[in-house]
Amino acid sequence: MARRVTPQWKTGMTILAWAVGFLIFFPILWTILTSFKTENDAIDPSKFLGFTWTGENYVAIQEQRNYFAFLMNSVYLSLGSTLLGLIFAIPAAWAMAFSPTKRTKDVLLWMLSTKMMPAVGALVPIYLLFVRFGLLDSRIGLIVVLFVINLPIVVWMLYTYFKEIPGEILEASRMDGANLRQELFKVLAPMAVPGIASTILLNVILAWNEAFWTLYLTTTNAAPLTAFIASFSSPQGLFYAKLSAASTLAIAPILIIGWFSQKQLVRGLTFGAVK
Repeated sequence: MARRVTPQWKTGMTILAWAVGFLIFFPILWTILTSFKTENDAIDPSKFLGFTWTGENYVAIQEQRNYFAFLMNSVYLSLGSTLLGLIFAIPAAWAMAFSPTKRTKDVLLWMLSTKMMPAVGALVPIYLLFVRFGLLDSRIGLIVVLFVINLPIVVWMLYTYFKEIPGEILEASRMDGANLRQELFKVLAPMAVPGIASTILLNVILAWNEAFWTLYLTTTNAAPLTAFIASFSSPQGLFYAKLSAASTLAIAPILIIGWFSQKQLVRGLTFGAVK
């Protein structure tokens, strides 16, 4: 017999959820508030709220760096690596979900295990390859790197979503004369829209936030917003107010996208959880 959920329990869990949410959001709130402070107020803990608001940091960083150039690089890298990932991941996930072999699970585990390797372990060979093929500080080179490092997660997510779709539907489409392209794009893809959408969103977020490879493989031409933030750390020290303003500008687009697509993201992440 299921235990009855009391109003007190629901209230307590609601308060706990809000508390956890506030703790997670607090660093972002701190960063946003600090971006509107002077440098003196930014290093004064007593001025968390009682400070004079100013927008000079945003003006200063735009004068020092071209924010929109970094922004467009982030957009190109995120969307490019995501599109490339889907091109490879959808057929791979389809094959493993609907035509599995006894080694399918091993392949999936091996793919996921590659994410456990420290990125610095592959830095030297990848850097040398970039030098050899002239890909340093290029969008194409970074798109390929971001595509490769996120591909295991994309394949895993799509595989999980595809497994929730009854195979009999694809068999019926084959009996009706559907070829492979029609089966993938006219039968499978429409049924897995929530899963594909959440995979796209997650891959965009991962690519947008990637800092390690962007700092080591770019300088100016292909530098995204993560490099934009790092550029405000100088030998003279950290300028916390300007650094916070740069961080706010870097995370603002992805926060806005996440806010407006949260329903689709949650739906996709829970796709197939309840039958």
